Amino acid sequence: NSRGSASLLKDSISFTEFSASGLFEGHDLLRRGFTSVKNELLPSHPLELTEKNFQLNQDKTNFATLRNIQGIHAPLKLQMEFRAVKQVQRLPFLHSSNMAMDILRGNDESIGFEDILNDPSQSEVMGEPHMMMEHKLGLL
Repeated sequence: NSRGSASLLKDSISFTEFSASGLFEGHDLLRRGFTSVKNELLPSHPLELTEKNFQLNQDKTNFATLRNIQGIHAPLKLQMEFRAVKQVQRLPFLHSSNMAMDILRGNDESIGFEDILNDPSQSEVMGEPHMMMEHKLGLL
């Protein structure tokens, strides 16, 4: 037995891989919707990943510029305001325009495609209010 007990422990299968919340967990169709292979694919274009992270990159650039111009306190104050605005939400099944976040980012005076094509009345994703609240509160 030259391998030793450490390698035996490494080769063994952990119990969490077989638990209900582990590797073989069933897909919860009511909460997560239908699975799609398209969501698991790699980006098809080099710019796709950049476009997904556009707002994050824009915020980082704005914070760096603000820090260089006004000092460290300005981006810290703005980040605290962002965090406070993100905590205030409507009920999970109601659409929110996030107007306060748009004002903080300076997007309140511009019209983008999401303002026109993101009409909540035409949304196909409307969950049951009771189930969504129970999920948010951790009762399910």
